[in-house]
Amino acid sequence: MQDPNPIPWGAQDRFQAHFIVRKDPGTFKDYVARTRLTTRGHFAAKTVDKVGWNGAGKLAVALDADSELNAMIAKQTVHDATIYIEPTEGVVRIRSKWDNHIAFGITKDLYEIYDRIAGHIKSI
Repeated sequence: MQDPNPIPWGAQDRFQAHFIVRKDPGTFKDYVARTRLTTRGHFAAKTVDKVGWNGAGKLAVALDADSELNAMIAKQTVHDATIYIEPTEGVVRIRSKWDNHIAFGITKDLYEIYDRIAGHIKSI
């Protein structure tokens, strides 16, 4: 017999890759950033035209000034182009959105993007 009131929580089919950069963030606000996407199209046909960075610190300014990085991100899907950077205890985390087990994966292009962002984090 099946439970008529199933519990809505438990193991979920969602995954997220975190790229950890060992760097003491010191002032946390300097290392908080998020992509700001300019898109065109709707639904599945939505594409990224331009990438900028939201954030109040030095990292967001440095990432916004890197036009080659922003061009690399603009070639990705809207889902993959959404990147979050946040400091935690003694490290800075780079992550994207959650994916299910079918869509989860890191391409060579995404790895190069995250590696370049990590270089900016290390240089600040």
